[in-house]
Amino acid sequence: MTALRKTAIALKSDAAPFAIRAERALDDAAREALLDACFGANRHTRTCQRLRDGRAPAEGLSLSAVCEGRLVGSVRLWHVSAGGIPALMLGPLAVEASSRQLGVGAALMDHALAAAKARGHRAVILLGDAPYYARFGFLAAKAGELRLPGAFERDRLLGLELSEGALDGAWGMIVPTGAPLPKTRAGRARKALLVPRVA
Repeated sequence: MTALRKTAIALKSDAAPFAIRAERALDDAAREALLDACFGANRHTRTCQRLRDGRAPAEGLSLSAVCEGRLVGSVRLWHVSAGGIPALMLGPLAVEASSRQLGVGAALMDHALAAAKARGHRAVILLGDAPYYARFGFLAAKAGELRLPGAFERDRLLGLELSEGALDGAWGMIVPTGAPLPKTRAGRARKALLVPRVA
């Protein structure tokens, strides 16, 4: 009979130093601080925020990147109508400055798009940097006839079809269709914007 050998298994040195998981309620404060750091104090006035105000993110499509118990990245997707075609709007995608070279943003994108496809969603739209998002398949041509409710740069409005032809013929205004936030939560969010912070 051959004796069993115990083989040491080395941990891969290139293993990601972070984990992607579903967003939790406990992430709220850290996520808000991260978004403030990434997008500035005026982030609540941006065009895409109009599609999110008072709405809940799409179910199962809010993700957090965590490193040693600390939130270092976040992404959410939202239900919209893209000129009458059901779609998702991705954003904001935020990554802590010190974690940007670790691939956190790409990992969040990969997980979010895979989860959206697995849930049967057919198209995703975003407003962002075309060279960065092209690697995930986003193209300006897929959103060329769509508009946002406010000022935006046309070449930054990008679309991705998770099902071939999903955005064919899409034109007109992108409008929110997601479930409204519960009144208490929406009220707290509005109040936080109106009440000045005391040092």
